[in-house]
Amino acid sequence: MGITSDLGKLVLRLTLGVLMLLHGVGKISSGIGGILGQMTTMGLPPVLGYLVYVGEVLAPLLLIVGLWTRPAALLVAINMVVAVLLVHTTQLGELTKNGGWALELQGFYLFTAVAIALLGAGRFSVGGEGGKLN
Repeated sequence: MGITSDLGKLVLRLTLGVLMLLHGVGKISSGIGGILGQMTTMGLPPVLGYLVYVGEVLAPLLLIVGLWTRPAALLVAINMVVAVLLVHTTQLGELTKNGGWALELQGFYLFTAVAIALLGAGRFSVGGEGGKLN
């Protein structure tokens, strides 16, 4: 496929990984209490709230370095689906006052993660182009 394809995969991985990791760092800094409360409100076991760290810290780090890239991207995608279902369901059909989709950030994260899961890491990764699960 060539170097441009691998560079494109690197850009996708780094973009999603860094931007999602910033959300995870924010949750580490501010604490997990709000998420645990949301889980309780939804009738779910609060301990499930700790999985946000998997989707917003561990998976992005794996994406950034390019290790187990496809599973990491799937974890981010699942994280985003859960976030939309738990917090943003009422906004699914809403537009902003400027005409953009109210969930465009969540949609960007979700569909970029799906694209990475389909494309793999590329050769500029710790796991390498032919690496298992990359």
